Amino acid sequence: MTAEPVTAEPADPVRAAPVATELAVDLFLVCGQVGGLSAAAALTAATGYAQAAEAAGFDGVWLAEHHFISYGSCPSAVALAAYLLGRTSRIRVGTAAAILSTRHPIALAEEAILLDVVSGGRFALGVGRGGPWVDLEVFGTGLPRYEQGFTESLDLLLRTLSGDGPVAADGPTFAFRPVSVVPAPVRPVPVWVAATSTATARTAAERGLPLLLGVHEDLAGRRAMLDAHAEHCRVRVEHVSAHLALTGDPGRVRRTLAAWLRRTGEYVRLAPSPSASRDIDAYADRLLGLHPPAPAARLAERLSQAVEATGVRRLMLLVEAAGDPAEVGDTIQELGSQVLPVLRGARS
Repeated sequence: MTAEPVTAEPADPVRAAPVATELAVDLFLVCGQVGGLSAAAALTAATGYAQAAEAAGFDGVWLAEHHFISYGSCPSAVALAAYLLGRTSRIRVGTAAAILSTRHPIALAEEAILLDVVSGGRFALGVGRGGPWVDLEVFGTGLPRYEQGFTESLDLLLRTLSGDGPVAADGPTFAFRPVSVVPAPVRPVPVWVAATSTATARTAAERGLPLLLGVHEDLAGRRAMLDAHAEHCRVRVEHVSAHLALTGDPGRVRRTLAAWLRRTGEYVRLAPSPSASRDIDAYADRLLGLHPPAPAARLAERLSQAVEATGVRRLMLLVEAAGDPAEVGDTIQELGSQVLPVLRGARS
């Protein structure tokens, strides 16, 4: 088969998300089965949270993706994003992240372009490598796609989203003759890369792509990845940084969070992983040490400090550990009325 090979290209500003002129604040939804919720109830609650976030003045919502564990109830962040785009009118809805190791990048690009077209540009695509989990076995992609195939998949995804004519592949994983993607992109579809290592940060930087930074990193760890990115990126980009944002009783929040995190023990791994033997109680304590529950004024102060320390101007706030849906809804309203104005005032 003769086809144009997919190779890494220099950073291209057209692929980067537009850089915010002021601080943007989004909601981050895992659709977790928190406090005894069923999967169906968690998804219904997440829909309500997204609508509440729009009403409270948030700029967007990001959706996590998980397979075969009850920690998260959303197996397709793209599908749920499509639904939430239809249930909202203003906010951006993004994936944090769609897993490239179990998806064909052309199919994912087609869906991203489709959602961008029908939403008028409100869809954002965050992608990640994922983990060495049974998902790879179930979907037939295998460990090689996780261990060696991420860069090839990412480059093919980006070429498809670029709209630069027919796309073809002749690589170790993907090989096919030129095809024209329909619909073609009508505007650049913004892409972010979930990064938990400086190597992934460099991969994103070399392609001019911003990062999605998770809740588990302290400010020094975030800064290290941002510095690694900046060393290899030639364009300005809009990174996104995730933070727990909880205002409730610390003891109750810790119990809720630890119970929820224990569901990650359902992961079935195909290869060893540093998190395989994680002490859940210690991990919950670490997260709450990084993001302690606090009154709204203190929370706004701490988030402002994180912005100053990292330079990241887009935050996504994780609130589901607040408790039942009513309590999460109250937290979203409180953040909207008391935290968002302070953050935006400090950075306008």
